[in-house]
Amino acid sequence: MKYRTNLLLLLFVLALLTAGCSAKIYGKVELVNAKMEPIESEHPKGTVINMINTTAKVEKASHSVIVDEEGEFESEKEAIVPGTYKVEATRIGFGTETRTVEMKGSTREKIKFQLKKIPEGKRRAIEGAASDADKIINPGEVNIRPPGM
Repeated sequence: MKYRTNLLLLLFVLALLTAGCSAKIYGKVELVNAKMEPIESEHPKGTVINMINTTAKVEKASHSVIVDEEGEFESEKEAIVPGTYKVEATRIGFGTETRTVEMKGSTREKIKFQLKKIPEGKRRAIEGAASDADKIINPGEVNIRPPGM
């Protein structure tokens, strides 16, 4: 009788622990230069992590989080359901990185993103322009002609 009670108690505790372990996608984002070296002057806070379930119903298909000061992110509790996820890290001025992960039951998937800085281009000056205002073309200044027949 005591053995049976202990077994039931153990099964109950295991059921509680399993119920508390929901699936989770978590990880870290690092901002790097073209040589894949960390950029100390840039902080990953504010990077957006999109988690898109490509196999779920539309209402459960998408979840997003923002990266914290340490560059870490974690999906919200109960937001991740089983399926195949496209996890995407995106930040203005940096390239976007995407990973595909398979989530089952209470899977915990750790992902590390290294977002590479996009080099800023230089605008070519318009010859003869006295100021920046002279360089702007308004929609009314553009003549669209139909193609010749």
